[in-house]
Amino acid sequence: MLQKVIEKDIERFLEEDDLQRHIGVATSLPMDSVHCALKIKSPMTLAGTAWFTATFNYLGADLPKDFLQDMEGKEFSEPYQIDFELPFAIALTGERVALNLLARASAVATHTKRFVDLAKNSSVRILDTRKTTPGLRSLEKYAVTVGGGLNHRFGPTEMWMVKDNHKTFFGGVQAAVNFFKSQASAYAPIEVEVHDLSELSEALELGVNHIMLDNFSPTMVKEAVKSKKPNTTIEVSGGMTLSTLSEYLIDGVDFISVGSLTYGAPPVDLSLKHGAKA
Repeated sequence: MLQKVIEKDIERFLEEDDLQRHIGVATSLPMDSVHCALKIKSPMTLAGTAWFTATFNYLGADLPKDFLQDMEGKEFSEPYQIDFELPFAIALTGERVALNLLARASAVATHTKRFVDLAKNSSVRILDTRKTTPGLRSLEKYAVTVGGGLNHRFGPTEMWMVKDNHKTFFGGVQAAVNFFKSQASAYAPIEVEVHDLSELSEALELGVNHIMLDNFSPTMVKEAVKSKKPNTTIEVSGGMTLSTLSEYLIDGVDFISVGSLTYGAPPVDLSLKHGAKA
C-alpha cells in the first residue's frame, strides 16, 4: 500500500521537475553504471529512504525495494557515507528529486525526535498537526512517526475539531458541538478546542471526550487536568517549542501537538556524489 502511494507521488514530483520537457536530454545520457555516494553530512534521523529508492526505480533503476530499509530511522551523529551503483542517466535525472524528498523527511524526523526525547520520561505523547507542506503531507506525517511522534489528523473529517471560528459563528461551545454531532458520522469523534477553564467545564458537561487546551499557561494546564474525567484525553497546543516543552509535561496531559514538527523543521545536510564509472 505504501509503495503505491509513493509511486504516485514520485510521478507527480518528477513532473514538477520538468522531466517530460527534458526527456530527450535524459534519454540521451549514457546508461553506464556509476559509483554513487550518499553523504550524510549533519546529525540527523534518516527518513524517507523508500521515496529515495522509488525515485530512481521509477526512472528504470533496479534497486531492491528494501534498499536502505535498515537505515530508516537510524540516528547519525557523525558524517556517514552509503555507497551504491546506478546507471549514469538515472542518477543524474533523479538525484535532485530523490535528495529533496530524503532531506525533507529526515528534517521532520530529526526535529520530531528532539521533542520525543524531551518527553520520553513522561506519559505525554507528541502529535503533529495539519500544518504540512502542500503536496507533502503523506511524506511529512510518515516522517513524524519515524521520529517517534504520532499523527493527529490527516484531514478535517477524520476528527471533527470545534475551533474558535466555529464557536464564534454558531454562538458558543454547545451550539458548535451540536452542529458536528448532527453530521451523522457514526465513528468520527469530536475534539473541542478550549481557551479557558469555563469552556473546558462546558465541553466536559456536554460529554466531549477529547479536549484541546489552546495556549494555556502551565499553571492553567495544572488546574485544567484536575477536571479530567475517565475516558477523556487532554491535548495541549499553541506555540510549543523545544525550550518550553518541559513546562507542559504535566501529569494528566495525554498529548502535546506541535505544528513546527512539519512547518519549522530545520534542514539537514545530505548530498549525492556520482560520476566515476563502476
